[in-house]
Amino acid sequence: MSANESPTNDSDSALYELRLYVAGQTPKSLAAFANLKGICETHLAGQYRIEVIDLIKTPQLAAGDQILAVPTLVRRLPEPIKKIIGDLSNEERVLVGLDVQPVVV
Repeated sequence: MSANESPTNDSDSALYELRLYVAGQTPKSLAAFANLKGICETHLAGQYRIEVIDLIKTPQLAAGDQILAVPTLVRRLPEPIKKIIGDLSNEERVLVGLDVQPVVV
């Protein structure tokens, strides 16, 4: 899991700015990242940027987005800000939480 994931070289073109707050490389944190990446690749291809924030390394960053549990996903853009807590394994719940229309395959 890298600190910053961006599917495009031009991060300004990202429409969804997502922050995933984790606490170390726990199985739940790794699962949340993998689930988020899969959902974004399927439903937001080329339209997102993921920033992973490890609260073990930078706990002070939790206050900015009022993080009370990890893993927590914060959708910073488009506004309004939305939060989803958990390992993001329920794809339908994540799509509803992010206001993303599912891509029919």
